[in-house]
Amino acid sequence: MLKCASIYTCEVDNPDVALVEIQAQLDEKISLLRHSVGVIMCHTEFITTGVLEHICAHLPFDVVGVTTASQAVNDEVSELVLTIFVMTSSDVEFITGATGSLEEQAGQEIKAAYDKCSAGVEQEPQLVLVFPPFGIHPVDMYVNEWTSMLSRTPVFGTPAIDDTATFSECETIYNGKHSKTSMPFILCYGNINPRFLIATFSESNAVTSKAVVTKSVGNCVFEINNAAAYKYYEDKGIVDSVPLTPFMIESVKRQDYDGVPVIYAHTTFTDEGAEIFYGGVEEGSTITLLKYEPDDIVSAAKQKMELVNEMSDINGVLLFSCAIRRFVLLGVNKPMQELQSVRDTLRPGIPFMMGYAGGEICPTSIRDGVPVNRFHNYSLIILVI
Repeated sequence: MLKCASIYTCEVDNPDVALVEIQAQLDEKISLLRHSVGVIMCHTEFITTGVLEHICAHLPFDVVGVTTASQAVNDEVSELVLTIFVMTSSDVEFITGATGSLEEQAGQEIKAAYDKCSAGVEQEPQLVLVFPPFGIHPVDMYVNEWTSMLSRTPVFGTPAIDDTATFSECETIYNGKHSKTSMPFILCYGNINPRFLIATFSESNAVTSKAVVTKSVGNCVFEINNAAAYKYYEDKGIVDSVPLTPFMIESVKRQDYDGVPVIYAHTTFTDEGAEIFYGGVEEGSTITLLKYEPDDIVSAAKQKMELVNEMSDINGVLLFSCAIRRFVLLGVNKPMQELQSVRDTLRPGIPFMMGYAGGEICPTSIRDGVPVNRFHNYSLIILVI
């Protein structure tokens, strides 16, 4: 049996009052079983005032997560809020851990942290929730590291963000401690049934026809259709729109590619005319520029929630939406609309927590028990358990 609950506080100034609110909701909403854990998200102000540390010190279970901008749970949609998604079970075990600094030798740090936490456990976990720091390495590098260690384990999570334009204040969270360089995580073992949905944009939103990446290394694309990347966009007269445009990437050469494209964001052009993306783009992949309107974001979220409502055996739902989606809605003075749409559409009584993400980590599919773990931008990712 797995049970979930979402609890929260908007009390950012008084740690004692905030703790009373959290404890009251915990007592009211859920009876803890043998194993319990919490996914935590909060505005950075809760770190500054000491509320985060005070709450975590008094919780009867570990909490792992990140700072974020605005959030939603069943009873609240807000910017200045701390939320905890509680999972408790008699037959699902949760093991938490955190890496050291990922600034150097990130792969070794991730493996060492996992080996320490999983010592004595012979099987792979059924699910891993990961919360990387923002901006140290391309996020798909973390995804690749976890997948190389755990080939049959789905990986789900998000890097930290905050509500600044540059995400300069964001931190990861592990039991009240906060960091700009470490990755906390949760290993889930036992009777858990994770299912995944992704809301992005379709080919009907295409601005350009498909082009082929003819030269690339990692997340750096040198040539598109045998022309320098910058020149490809220049010839189409769309250079100025590239920084704000979602890119649909179909990695046709990957051995584990499942036919599901991912959406990446552009970061910059180099002086030599190459294009840098947030995720890796292999040679031979096709690339399509997409357009979207704010209504696309809200309608896509609603459609996915309607699919969730059709599922059975739902104990809880965890959602992370790209911060760029929030910025787009903020630009039309509707920053809470996606959050509100999720809360209004999801079937009443299903515990959920949703926060904004600095990149989204979610499988695009699971084939014969093997997940295709991928990194995404511009997307809403959904974990149903």
